Amino acid sequence: MSVRMTEDEAWAMLDEAPTGILTTLRRDGRPVALPVWFLALDRRIYVVTRGRKVERLRHDPRCSFLVETGERWVDLRAVHVDCIAEELDLGDERCPGITKGIAEKYAALRTKRADMPDDTRKHYEQAAGAFIELIPDGKLLTWDNRKLGVR
Repeated sequence: MSVRMTEDEAWAMLDEAPTGILTTLRRDGRPVALPVWFLALDRRIYVVTRGRKVERLRHDPRCSFLVETGERWVDLRAVHVDCIAEELDLGDERCPGITKGIAEKYAALRTKRADMPDDTRKHYEQAAGAFIELIPDGKLLTWDNRKLGVR
């Protein structure tokens, strides 16, 4: 009995997951894993982010992406994707669709700018964001313990 997901099951989980963990590499090779909001589209993963994550990806585009769920062992599910990151040009025709998709996905979860402390709001208004496309590089690593039929 296999706990592996099909490609379609894995991409469905990526599509519905609220948060992903993006792991990038420091210059010394140590990994940094951070939560991000994202959009899964056409079997690619898109992140709009800023700061050190972008700097690390510009230096070394190798990264990984993980979504997971489940509290009890029998409910654990996950999809792990080894990726190569590419920064999209801001004029790329996909950027408006990515922006719209992320805005719709997270509309109910966003903090209103007016509710943010002044310093936080200023930080986000000044920081330039980047569109990052995560291109799967190899097989997806997946598991779904629910397939074991144990309760």
